Amino acid sequence: DFLQMIKLFNINNYQIDTAKLGNLLHGEVVEEFEQAFAEYVGAKYACFANSASSLIYLSLKGLNCTIKIPSIIPLVVPNAIINSGNSIEFYDDIDWVGGAYELHDGIWDSAQQVSRSQYEQMAQPDDVMIFSFYPTKPVGSCDGGMVVSNSKDKIDRYRTMVLNGTRMNEDNWNREHVEMGYKMHGNSLQAYIANENLNKLDSKNSTLQEIRLTYNDALGYSNTSNHLYRIRVKDNRSFLQNMSTEGIQCGIHYAAFHKSPLVNSQQRLEKSEKEERQTISIPLHEKLSSKEIKHIINNVKRNKNE
Repeated sequence: DFLQMIKLFNINNYQIDTAKLGNLLHGEVVEEFEQAFAEYVGAKYACFANSASSLIYLSLKGLNCTIKIPSIIPLVVPNAIINSGNSIEFYDDIDWVGGAYELHDGIWDSAQQVSRSQYEQMAQPDDVMIFSFYPTKPVGSCDGGMVVSNSKDKIDRYRTMVLNGTRMNEDNWNREHVEMGYKMHGNSLQAYIANENLNKLDSKNSTLQEIRLTYNDALGYSNTSNHLYRIRVKDNRSFLQNMSTEGIQCGIHYAAFHKSPLVNSQQRLEKSEKEERQTISIPLHEKLSSKEIKHIINNVKRNKNE
């Protein structure tokens, strides 16, 4: 018997004394978090922003080309591609979900993965890699994003663009306006919460790995993501409802975006179209009890073929 719904994700809550932040927009915690995050993923430089979507938009603006992306993808990515003046072509990849992928030449979207030395292991020194701090992501906050690179020039450019096109100065009132930019910088509250969750990430990932391996053993999968545990069922909509009735929150990640009337794609991508009807994510977070895990496994087995 479970008194509360078993959540799909765990979102940590914090009480924050804002007086300790010094500056709500550009407090020391922002720079501290940038340095800590860059070190964690194995990059030299980092720039904090209000969202990963903003950083994707800045990465693609001015390219004026066709960006190829998986169809099974969060809608924020197609939004950023179109709004930055590019066009989209979809491809039939359903396996990237829960990890990172190369969005375009030297531009990595890692909104769903944060791991030690990740940039060092996956990217070239001149590449940029973008991370999300949306509340449900591996390092959650009240949203936010980070771009990292070993190229100081590239990160300096992002920093200028997210700060209204200004170049930072020790005195915030005397910034030099060097080009037309955007109000996309992250703030101290976002940085504080994300930094607290970054400090817990190793412990969290260790627990998530144990749960993932338990699921793999019980359900016959070989999933590797510590962000989403996806399974395939006969009908994900009815499965979602059946699991909710049993007090288990699940999620569909994601719809096949090439079918959206907003992009008017004529492509037929059979794997993606099948996946959007069958893929579903079951709860995967560090607060799950052994009793809850057993309840989830039993109900997955009972409901997946209905």
